[in-house]
Amino acid sequence: MTKVAINLDGDLIGGGWGRARRIAVADLANGQIASWTEHEVGWDQSHDNAPSHGSHHARIVRFLRDQSVEAVLTGHMGPPMARMLDSMGVVALIGLSGPARPAAEALAAQLAQAAGPAAQPSPTAGPAQS
Repeated sequence: MTKVAINLDGDLIGGGWGRARRIAVADLANGQIASWTEHEVGWDQSHDNAPSHGSHHARIVRFLRDQSVEAVLTGHMGPPMARMLDSMGVVALIGLSGPARPAAEALAAQLAQAAGPAAQPSPTAGPAQS
């Protein structure tokens, strides 16, 4: 299972990751969305009110770690944020637009295809014979 976070603007992929108001966290498994939870993160407010960019970035790091996020889908992300995610091992898919759920579904399908048939359970597989 892969866990992704998507910047939301209504039902669309939002623009600036560090200024997101809402984030969806989706579990992707077997080529589809296994779960979808939306969080009011308020980064749009905290970005301008934080004592420093570092403290704002730390808030985002906490959220990503708490949610066990492995990839981020967003319309835009500044270089400092992209470097921070890279240092965490979180994949940033930047420059995306359009409806958020279909983008997550497309990523789930790509991940399942990349995993190949060995990662998919076989409907006819029985217990191992010795």
